[in-house]
Amino acid sequence: MRLEGVKLEPYWWEEAPRPQLPVASLPKEIDVAIVGSGYTGLSAALTLARRGRSVIVFEAEDAGFGASSRNGGGVGSAPYKLGFEKTVALFGHDRAVALWKEGVASVDYMADLVSREQIACHFVRSGRFVGAHRPRDYDTLAREVELLRRHTGYEVHMVPRSDQHAEIGSDLYYGGRFNVGDGVVHPALFHQGLLERVLNAGAIVASRTPVTDVERDGPVFRVSTPRGTVRAGDVIVGTNGYTGGAVPWLERRFIPVGSQMIATEPLAPELVGKLLPRGNMVVDTKRTVHYYRASPDGRRILMGGRPLLRDAPWDVAGVELRTFMVKVFPELAGTRITHAWGGRLGFTFDKLPHIGVRDGIHYAGGYLGSGVAMSVWLGRKLGLKVLGDPEGASALDGREFPTMPFYRGKPWFLAAVAAYYRARDAIG
Repeated sequence: MRLEGVKLEPYWWEEAPRPQLPVASLPKEIDVAIVGSGYTGLSAALTLARRGRSVIVFEAEDAGFGASSRNGGGVGSAPYKLGFEKTVALFGHDRAVALWKEGVASVDYMADLVSREQIACHFVRSGRFVGAHRPRDYDTLAREVELLRRHTGYEVHMVPRSDQHAEIGSDLYYGGRFNVGDGVVHPALFHQGLLERVLNAGAIVASRTPVTDVERDGPVFRVSTPRGTVRAGDVIVGTNGYTGGAVPWLERRFIPVGSQMIATEPLAPELVGKLLPRGNMVVDTKRTVHYYRASPDGRRILMGGRPLLRDAPWDVAGVELRTFMVKVFPELAGTRITHAWGGRLGFTFDKLPHIGVRDGIHYAGGYLGSGVAMSVWLGRKLGLKVLGDPEGASALDGREFPTMPFYRGKPWFLAAVAAYYRARDAIG
């Protein structure tokens, strides 16, 4: 079954269509070559260009074609799939605290960047509600809240089921958690603002120029594309879920996971205000997680999730999303869907983002579906590391980046994982 009569591209592109940049001439030599024009790459480029480095950003499609202009626009301060107790067990108390504080710092940095650069992108720190899918999920969230408040000062509190209508006009959940410092943004407008500032800083953005190979050539790198080769002093890779074969070591460590979204037709603002009183992002504790919010104008519901995990046709995955939307909000049973789209997230085998350098190539990624703020933050860190600035240090530094035997970047196991997750969600 498929959705009928929908537009198969992001709702966000209505207000911020992908830019048609003029064909950029490729220099023979450059200080820094960046692969990927999403938030990570542009943040690194802005940091470097404003410190006087010559920079080129390579993009296989139009600038921002990937997840940076396709995501739900949730700005979260907890970009990890591991809870606080698990991070303590893995890394020790002090480093776990540093990891969580860096998550908070990433949102603070993004808020400051938007304000300082005057990027018009509907950024609001509206908070985030995490709905408990089962009663025991509420208890798990409550234990996590206690730990976070005690050890990190994280602004978070529990919302009992009796009070959840202040956060969401639905009885589906058994209460939940509210993250005070989180926010929402129009992701494509934010990307457009970053892109404009990168270009104004003097960086080159070469869209429609995929990188096919990166190899050492003495003290520099040769970055090969179908349009020619550029010699670069440093290379940064920020491709996340769109990492291809140009850097095979990285391709073996990022797991591309399909995520899809739908947008409703325009609704009465009073209805949207009843269903999502704050207009903020809502996520749930299901294994096949869903996320949803109001559009910036308060006229639509935008519903996203990973019901199939893989790159399913968007109008097929959209049927699953619409079914869940009506389960959350029965009032929307007769509502028409106008847009269905998707993109690829970057997951990792250890459920944490990564930043590092391998054979001289700097990289960051693996944002696990919560990377709007963290990708900007780690992109800046990459730029500072290339500059040799000690502020480039991160709590994520110095960690092994695991893969699994025989994995080559094609996640053949996702269909089975998705089926297992759906079964577990169904039985509670």
